[in-house]
Amino acid sequence: MAGMDSVITEHESKKLRRTLGCFATGIAVVTTKDEHTPPSGMTINSFSSVSLDPPLILWSLSRDSARLDIFQKAEYFAINILAKDQLNLCQHFSSTKSDLFTDIAWQPSAHGQPLLESVVASLECRTWKLYEGGDHIIILGEVLAHQNQDKPPLIFSKGQLTSLNNQAPS
Repeated sequence: MAGMDSVITEHESKKLRRTLGCFATGIAVVTTKDEHTPPSGMTINSFSSVSLDPPLILWSLSRDSARLDIFQKAEYFAINILAKDQLNLCQHFSSTKSDLFTDIAWQPSAHGQPLLESVVASLECRTWKLYEGGDHIIILGEVLAHQNQDKPPLIFSKGQLTSLNNQAPS
């Protein structure tokens, strides 16, 4: 495996990606809006909780993302955790088109952030800090408000979208 000072080969990068893909993650759409710009959003699977006191979460954004500048400058953002029946939203917000909110049902949060309808959960956040993370920027957010519904989430594992079968392991 590549060391800290070496450049990872394309072959090793693909192997590492397959290994990391063994860890199942939820799928979310991160959204933002300010008074001067239209709403923006993108599909992510890099969301994670960090702390309960203070309430902090993180997600990471590729330095190659067309939306990097928008989210680096955002004072607020929302995390919308998708339900298993929202594959359409996952695909929609994976697009690079600019007007992503046409025909999408959403409501503004207390700080004006787009909260998508019928999601498993949503968290309204204030940007806390940005960190360098190799080829990504790590965005730490303070949770200001949150809500959830009793619905199964959309899951990403081993390169596939799936959902929980609602059965506890034996």
